[in-house]
Parts: sequence; structure tokens; C-alpha cells
Amino acid sequence: MSIIGTDKIMQVAIIVRDIETTKKKFADFFEIEPPPHFDGGKYEVTGAEYMGKPAPKANCFMCFFNIGEGLQLELIQPNGEPSTWQDFLDEKGEGLHHLAFGVKDMDSKIEICEKKGWKLAQRGKYGDASGQYAYLDSNKDLKFWLELLESF
Repeated sequence: MSIIGTDKIMQVAIIVRDIETTKKKFADFFEIEPPPHFDGGKYEVTGAEYMGKPAPKANCFMCFFNIGEGLQLELIQPNGEPSTWQDFLDEKGEGLHHLAFGVKDMDSKIEICEKKGWKLAQRGKYGDASGQYAYLDSNKDLKFWLELLESF
């Protein structure tokens, strides 16, 4: 069991420059039809925050491939506005951005992670308001962003 109360990875996420092209390549690899992609939702719903401040313009296109029992591959194309996604693309290019874990009582899990020195960088609600996400900068220790997901 991990410090956040689970060791089950729910998502593996990759930052891409062109979601349309990349999702077709993954669909070809998995021998399936490409899934639809959509934006991250309206700020009025997501209430996105980046580096502790409101981030009404931070958004992305995303799509999901179900690649195993309870595991998703997420592709994310940032929209050019400040976010962990855009920072990653600008600094590192395309590649593995985060691993996501489902949690309960997100605020307490964020506190546990911050005690490890992993700063909360971005958070908000899902585009349909059915849950919330948080990205913590665990890159120095774990070599990826840690995402916490809590469904309501």
C-alpha cells in the first residue's frame, strides 16, 4: 500500500502535440477505432487552479483508451495556456506526464504528499463535475507527476 492509501494505477497519461494524429496511431496499435476527444470542460465547472491561482484559460484536449482492467491510457494536448500540461510540453516535449491513482478524501492525501515535498501544482473538477483531480510535483523523486483522482 502506498502513502496515498492505494497502489492501483488508474491512468497513464501522455502529453502530445497533436491529439488527432496520435490517437489514430494508438488506435491502429490497439486495432480499434479511435476514441473521441474532448476538451477539459468550462472553467465555471472545473474551477481550475494552477500554482495556487485561478486558471480560467488552462485547458486541453484529451481522449482515453481502456487498455486493461481498470486502466486507461490518456492522451492530453495542452491548449497553450499555463498548466502542468503546457509546462511539460514546453520543457520536455511529448511523453509520459503522469500516473493517476483514485483516492478518497483528496485534501488529506494532498497534505500527505506535500509533507514529502511534492507541491500541489494544479487542481480542479472534472469537466462534468463528477469528481476532482490534483497534480503533485513528484518528479524529483518518482520521475513523473502524481495525479490524484476522486470521484464524487
